Amino acid sequence: MQYTSAVIIFLLLSLSKSENIAFLETAYNHLSQIYENYLNKRIDYAHLVTWKDLSQPGNMMPLTSTFNQYDFIIVGSGSAGSVIASRLSEISNWRILLLEAGKGENLWSRVPLAASTMCFTPYTWNYVGEYQHNVSLGLEQHRPLWPRGTALGGTSVINFMIYTRGNKWDFERWAAQGNPGWSYKDVLKYYMKSKHSKLTFADYNYHGTNGYWSTEDVYQSELVRRFIEAGVELGLPRIDYNANIESFGVSTIQANLKKGQRYTVARAFLHPVRQRPNLHILTSAFVSKILIDPNTKSVYGVEYEKGGRVYKVKASKEVILSAGTFNSAQLLMLAGIGPKEHLQELGIPLLQDLPVGRNLQDHLTFPAPSFLIDRELSLSTSLLLNYTSIRDFLLHGKGPYTSLGGAEGIGYIKTELSEDTKDVPDIELLFIDGSLNTDYGLFSRRWMNIRDDIYNTATCNYDQPIHMIIRLCMATKYFTDPEQHDINTLVASIRYIQRLARTKPFQEIGSRLNPNRIPGCELHVFDSDNYWRCALRSIGIPFHHSVGTVKMGPSDDPTSVVNHELQVYGVKGLRVADCSVIHFAVGAHTNAVAVMVGEKAADIIKENWGKLT
Repeated sequence: MQYTSAVIIFLLLSLSKSENIAFLETAYNHLSQIYENYLNKRIDYAHLVTWKDLSQPGNMMPLTSTFNQYDFIIVGSGSAGSVIASRLSEISNWRILLLEAGKGENLWSRVPLAASTMCFTPYTWNYVGEYQHNVSLGLEQHRPLWPRGTALGGTSVINFMIYTRGNKWDFERWAAQGNPGWSYKDVLKYYMKSKHSKLTFADYNYHGTNGYWSTEDVYQSELVRRFIEAGVELGLPRIDYNANIESFGVSTIQANLKKGQRYTVARAFLHPVRQRPNLHILTSAFVSKILIDPNTKSVYGVEYEKGGRVYKVKASKEVILSAGTFNSAQLLMLAGIGPKEHLQELGIPLLQDLPVGRNLQDHLTFPAPSFLIDRELSLSTSLLLNYTSIRDFLLHGKGPYTSLGGAEGIGYIKTELSEDTKDVPDIELLFIDGSLNTDYGLFSRRWMNIRDDIYNTATCNYDQPIHMIIRLCMATKYFTDPEQHDINTLVASIRYIQRLARTKPFQEIGSRLNPNRIPGCELHVFDSDNYWRCALRSIGIPFHHSVGTVKMGPSDDPTSVVNHELQVYGVKGLRVADCSVIHFAVGAHTNAVAVMVGEKAADIIKENWGKLT
């Protein structure tokens, strides 16, 4: 079967009169000053700060207050780890310790429009992929950025907040590969359990309303309305893409916002329970070692660094790794759990021979083609840097600052090259609007690591050396298919976008293909299939939906690392619960999937220890 494996960005750019400021930098200064004024003088009206920074309150315990032993230790407070900590601490006689390498989020992270800037803050591991010879050729050193969150809330602090679950057949396939309890029917209740939906266009048979995690509509410009009308003209209905799970269609984006602000998993799942006496949360605590008895292969705790010192803490029941696709795999290998030959190369004593790191998968995205329009309908400096827009965001959580970095619409299509017999999409379209003059492309190109000379005109597998003093090594195998099915599918999706641009809603505003060419592709006829193949190889990048390095599967599958209850094969008292266990790139942005994994993991653990009610 073929599943949604790539994301094509449909970018509309206004040709407006010259704007002389890089708006995000200026907006930052404006908003920072306004935040200070509201915090100091009118906090009653500034709903954006209704609780203290999560690095300070409640049970962010000083080291003198922590215990020497807990029932459960959770490594990583990301989209799965925060959920697990919250749910396990519901059992009042269990002691829970959550360790996070990063700190609490700041005010800037809560501005949805600033999403693309978060990759350049202290809240991300600065991972960069390996040199690529057949893709990402237009990037600095041919190396794509691979940002992962290091903050209380993990990558939910730096991502684009887009809430998608994936197609039903992703999970049917998941279960059919020897993972009972992970079918769509099984996981749907966990998706609904976590959600607190306030959507205007939704089938509430598929959306929860009593959960911790808020989901709202995003800012909707006239352009996204035209995007939906264009889709309808081509036969794509407007859908609730998280309900019509087998359908193709277009929609506005459902996002993890609350009152127009980014709503991270830490704010959703940890803040409401932070005063529980049995839940301790340590930030700036970098876990460097899993403690394992080599004779019994039983995990009994972890070692972590904080404030320049090394500490050990024990777990009487389990250690749960929720450090993410890269870091969970790294910690396993540092503990001697991984491919035998690779660990021998590094001089790490082997504890358990498992294929850790050998299944890294991610979606490929192509941030083009872009289209020009004649009217000033996109996000622009004049729209953003005015009193009304800033006031609407600060006081009411509305307006253009609630836009997800310009992302407003989403669509799912099936190209004519799809080999899937089922009615499932193979391409996601992400509709983004902006202005050519708004920020000169500064944050877009930095987020994607595109070279200035490219933008301004228009593994070594993961199982290679990793160690605390040896850098992570991550590489893709995009466009290595000898049949070229993947790159041809992307070309077909570009042709579909061009059809959208030729529909009446877009022609009314003069939509046309941006004529600027990608350097290095000049020898190809502009807009020919070969031109787009060249462009795809130039600026195709991973979409930061990394999964699969600690693959879930049955014991007779030689590529599996954990079983369907997330337990590491051959090691007692150790589970992994994050996107690393997902064995193929599902047709979704991975944040919601990770939260679902966390919800289900908590119930599995409770059931295993006789506490599930």
